[in-house]
Amino acid sequence: MVIVILGILAAAALPKFVNLSSDARAAVIKGAKGALAAANTMLHAKAELSPYGMTGTTASSVNVNVGGTNIATVYGFARDLRELVKITDIEAGSGKDFDVSSGGGALMHSGAKTPWNCSVTYTPPSSVNDAPVYEVRTSGC
Repeated sequence: MVIVILGILAAAALPKFVNLSSDARAAVIKGAKGALAAANTMLHAKAELSPYGMTGTTASSVNVNVGGTNIATVYGFARDLRELVKITDIEAGSGKDFDVSSGGGALMHSGAKTPWNCSVTYTPPSSVNDAPVYEVRTSGC
């Protein structure tokens, strides 16, 4: 009986001592990666159907209008992370949950212990047959 009571007390007290913030930030970063990838796929489809036409074999930047915002593309995908964030509901900047690195290559969680290590990096395709690359870092969340 005493063991059961101690078990119940331990189960009730455990959440007070466990910090789930790091796991939550890691999950948010993984969700942001999914949102970025989905938005970029839709952008690519729209670029393919664009009346301006995709040149297919050149990296010439074609601006694609998405909801009144022109997005610069390379091979139909967003030119960089700043362009990609424009077409998502992700709010990045000072005082927001996310920030874009100074070089524009990473979307970082502002509340992380080490923001660079709690981020999604984006690399656009380097040729017509390449796909964009997204890398998730969660060791610093």
